[in-house]
Amino acid sequence: MLHSPTEPALTLDTLAHGGAGPLHWVATATAMAAVIAAAGLLQPEPATGTPVTATAAAAAGPPAAAPDAHAVTYPLDCKGVPQAVTATAQGDLDGDDRPETVAAVRCDAGSGTPPHAIYVLTQDKAKGAPPRVVATLLEAGRRQTATDLTISDRTVTASLLGYSSPAVPRYSPDTRQLAKWRWTGGKFRQELTDSRPGSV
Repeated sequence: MLHSPTEPALTLDTLAHGGAGPLHWVATATAMAAVIAAAGLLQPEPATGTPVTATAAAAAGPPAAAPDAHAVTYPLDCKGVPQAVTATAQGDLDGDDRPETVAAVRCDAGSGTPPHAIYVLTQDKAKGAPPRVVATLLEAGRRQTATDLTISDRTVTASLLGYSSPAVPRYSPDTRQLAKWRWTGGKFRQELTDSRPGSV
């Protein structure tokens, strides 16, 4: 990945360390476009170095581990009831060669079908740094249940089960949406299919 020498990469780790104003994002996008345009005019020189050996690769250290979804307290108000992580997926969502974890979390009510929230976790490079929430993809207030959580091609995908009307029992969702989130331009952008009654 190419980065401007004067602007930081737009990664989830950057997001975790503080927000930025609109002018920052405009300046970053402009700088990135200039770098990418310039890169298209350059052709790589023929490789002349020594091939990377297994010993050299091992010296670089093992790949970074994905954040542990069970080592986080989530911003989900369960009113004294424990939180439960029901599904996780791991993958590099922002292209920084460090995996993120996406977790589907709900209150462990013991009965009924509590709604899910979906969170993105990242972790600092420092040894022993705890994982932390850097983005919320699905708010529990939407009253949906998340299933089939996956990460592929830097995209988070989940099936969201919901209700076509208040008359539908909360234990029997009757609609399904396929939701996708992709990290683009410094934030997650969501795509949804149509929600249809009777699709579950």
